[in-house]
Amino acid sequence: MNIYLDYAAATPLDDNVLAAMQPYFAASFYNPSSPYAPAVTVRREYEAAKAQIAAVIGVRPGELIMTAGATESINLAFGAGSGHVIIADIEHQSVLAAASRHEHTRVAVSPNGGVNPDDIKKAIRPDTWLISIGLANNEIGTIQPLSRIAEIIKQVRAERIAEGNTTPLYLHSDASQGAGQLDLHVTRLGVDMLTLNAAKVYGPKQVGLLYAARSVKLQPQIVGGGQEAGLRSGTENVAGVIGMAVALTQADKGRHAEVVRLGDLRNQLQAKLLDAFPEAVISGNQKHRLAGHLHISFPGLDAERLVFGLETRGVLVATGSACAANKGTRSHVLTAIGLDDATADGSLRLTLGKGTDQAATDQAAVHIIEEVSREKARVGA
Repeated sequence: MNIYLDYAAATPLDDNVLAAMQPYFAASFYNPSSPYAPAVTVRREYEAAKAQIAAVIGVRPGELIMTAGATESINLAFGAGSGHVIIADIEHQSVLAAASRHEHTRVAVSPNGGVNPDDIKKAIRPDTWLISIGLANNEIGTIQPLSRIAEIIKQVRAERIAEGNTTPLYLHSDASQGAGQLDLHVTRLGVDMLTLNAAKVYGPKQVGLLYAARSVKLQPQIVGGGQEAGLRSGTENVAGVIGMAVALTQADKGRHAEVVRLGDLRNQLQAKLLDAFPEAVISGNQKHRLAGHLHISFPGLDAERLVFGLETRGVLVATGSACAANKGTRSHVLTAIGLDDATADGSLRLTLGKGTDQAATDQAAVHIIEEVSREKARVGA
């Protein structure tokens, strides 16, 4: 069997999630907008699933808009206003693309991938209406200080009121990568909008949500029948939303123990690789990164060759985000944190998950060490 170390790209569907979804593909197939009793029952179950999701992140069900994934949710968030927006240099491609439709500022990050809240404050202009910072980076795993950024935004809002500036200022976060490992309660995060993706927590693909506080005036990006309070038209994905509710609830319930388990496995794997290759470079904030993330670079080697070589050994890893790898481009995240080309091009992203155990990481370490050693010998490094 393959040793899968790319959980940041995709997670397998959990058995309990699949079992919860299955009735809605056949026996309970009804359109929840229909008036007869079986459809009304499905509507009730759909709304109960939204309430279950809302409870995990500490919001009202009516503040959730269910979407076809994080990318759509991000586009919906960025469509809530016009004017200047602020993002970090290492945001996901979907955030970069959404920001490109607005006048925007990309704030630089430190070499460990962290955003300095003071830099955010300096970038705020009188017409800035949105700041979007991911909770945790999908490539290097660095966790951002959202609550500190939220405090700055609160101060700026008070100053605007005193000055008579009526421009709203919202904080949005794509928290997809942090789900199942970090606290998602919106009050503690201090966000006005939050994006989540079911596929990152062993739920179905193409299911996501946007939480938006009542103060945020969203504009529909998809119009039609007026579902999701008129903000996301289209027949509701009942099976998907019910699956997301089960997946997110399970992930949040077990996250404390899972973070400890994954962190221990990750640290052991990292130690073995650094012992074999002291010149290797570990990226990401070593104190504040996702427990399942290990980003390691082998300067002078070709990461794509390593990925293909490891696949022949049954070890599945990534060179970076799946989006960047699919385009064959160098990761903008690694450029932003200052890695030189030779180091960036030799980078692997190893991400652990629910199916990763001690035997898997031990065996993966052996294969990675052998493959890196073979490549080093080939290039004379």
